[in-house]
Amino acid sequence: MASSGSEDGCSEVNGVLHETSKKILTDLPAELLEYILCFPILNNIDISNVSCSCKRLHDVCHGRGKVWGHQYKLRWPRLLKNYRQNEPCDWLNEYRRRHVVGLQVRRTVESVSRRFFTEVVLGDSFAEIESLGAPEHFCEDELLSILYSDRRKSLTLKYYAKKILYFLRQQIILRSLKVFLDQPSEEQSALEGAVLVDQYCNPLAGFSLHSISTQLQEIADKVKKTLRIKNSSHPSLRANQDDCFVVEDLELQRQVVCVLNSVLYEQLEYKGNECDYYNPLNSYIHQVLLQRTGIPISLSVLYMTLARKLGVQLEPVNFPNHFLLRWCQQRRGSADIYDYIYIDAFGKGKQLTAKECEYLIGHQVTADYYSAISTTEVLLRMVGNLLNIGKRGREGNYQLLRDSLDLYLTINPDNVQYLLLQARLYFHLGIWPEKVLDILQHIQALDPSQHGAVGYLVQHTLEHIQHKKHPIEPCAKKRSAPEHQEVHFSVGLIMKHKRSGYNCVIYGWDPKCTMCQEWITTMRVHQLSYGVNQPFYNVLVQDGTCRYAAQENLEPHSAPREIAHPEVGRYFSEFCETHYTANEELQALYPEDTPETLRTVQELYPSPDASLEPPDPPGTPPAQNATGV
Repeated sequence: MASSGSEDGCSEVNGVLHETSKKILTDLPAELLEYILCFPILNNIDISNVSCSCKRLHDVCHGRGKVWGHQYKLRWPRLLKNYRQNEPCDWLNEYRRRHVVGLQVRRTVESVSRRFFTEVVLGDSFAEIESLGAPEHFCEDELLSILYSDRRKSLTLKYYAKKILYFLRQQIILRSLKVFLDQPSEEQSALEGAVLVDQYCNPLAGFSLHSISTQLQEIADKVKKTLRIKNSSHPSLRANQDDCFVVEDLELQRQVVCVLNSVLYEQLEYKGNECDYYNPLNSYIHQVLLQRTGIPISLSVLYMTLARKLGVQLEPVNFPNHFLLRWCQQRRGSADIYDYIYIDAFGKGKQLTAKECEYLIGHQVTADYYSAISTTEVLLRMVGNLLNIGKRGREGNYQLLRDSLDLYLTINPDNVQYLLLQARLYFHLGIWPEKVLDILQHIQALDPSQHGAVGYLVQHTLEHIQHKKHPIEPCAKKRSAPEHQEVHFSVGLIMKHKRSGYNCVIYGWDPKCTMCQEWITTMRVHQLSYGVNQPFYNVLVQDGTCRYAAQENLEPHSAPREIAHPEVGRYFSEFCETHYTANEELQALYPEDTPETLRTVQELYPSPDASLEPPDPPGTPPAQNATGV
């Protein structure tokens, strides 16, 4: 029979006295305390408070222990790939560093819109992220966390975070390209070089040399599977993925090439993109693998890489207007162009003689054009193709032109023609004037005969620098002004074009058409009922274009939806189901538009529980667009 405990802290059970157990949390073993403190409901603030409560818990929450390691992994899981498993790490210190870098990066991103809202194209505006001196993977992770936050909110923050991430990744890829170019030519892989070019032009695409190589190995395995049926003892079947081997027998090589053509062009249906030849996607290796179409040089890089995996050595040939591969039929290294068969990867692997190659371009060429070229020359031609597409000057090609110029001048830094083009491009876009002066100085040192062109650009660049020191603040457009009484719509409203049927969002307006006479004539503005004497609106269109639309052609959308335009974040901070909320910079330019937009939305799309309060103004202006009545 048990009795209650006595006053001296003992209890009697069946006549036997036992000391009463008085356990508290800190008496638990360290492993159990760590387990408790790693519960998901506890955050970093909780752990900080716990560690300050007593020495015992402070010791359990030490920097190299499981508790702060768990907090770090919980908050920044993307960063775990940067740490080796089971390697000691001061997780508390890492947590602090990552937290501080996150605050610095976010402050920088938040400041970009205020400083660069008026610039049509941004130059080196993001170099200051690099100047933080923080680990690149910390900066990138914070930018990604901004991009992956609520899809409809913080649009301006996301807009600039994406641009900064683009810039930072390009800097990393550029360093990798320079390391690649410093390697001996025999160690350079055309595939790796092509992937670096692709990554630089598409830094947000998220592919790697490893992922591309894996896809090519899968194709090589398909070739081996078919080859095994034709010749089960073929030496290519015994080779491992990373083996550097060459099939010496010409007949065995023919078997590989024949099966490669069958798998690549018949089974997998790869082909040359004749319908859309000048699309830049044809030059990007990851897109060629995805779409199974390309141009001669991109298909040749894939073909040559696959053949090499299977033991057949092919060499790239810089044939004019049609990139080819050559396959030696005699002794290796022969200088006689007739000792080679020429493979047209664009033409489904068709095999040509030297004479037949000339039929591709319609004229004779000298023997020099049949020579094998280096990997560096392959990359120059690949980048040159992108440059030519960028120089076509269509809207949206400026980024491609900038990227391809960067690549070309990284590979061939003393090309005066392209240095001058780069200087002119930056000057035309009104960006990076200090960089323009550096380029011009380099051109002058390389080729003094360019003095005239250099002098002109130097003079006007210096004027531009002076102008940037004293920028002219744009005037705010107030709806209440007498000259704006005819303006019916406001920024942020989602509209539909009555004649063209496209969906768009307004990001600016003028009381009358402000375009030049040539544009007015081309767009037949005088055929409109009210001609040029009516308000015109800057709109972002669903198809990614910017247009200038007459008021009589616009009407509020009956079922408003998001506008998938890349520039939306430049002007708007949030999508609110029926309209966009102008960011601070756009509100400063149109200070009376936000209340008007909210009033219009409440009238058009009444919602019983919608209590919409207009945010405060501030700001600077949008870029003038150029198309569409």
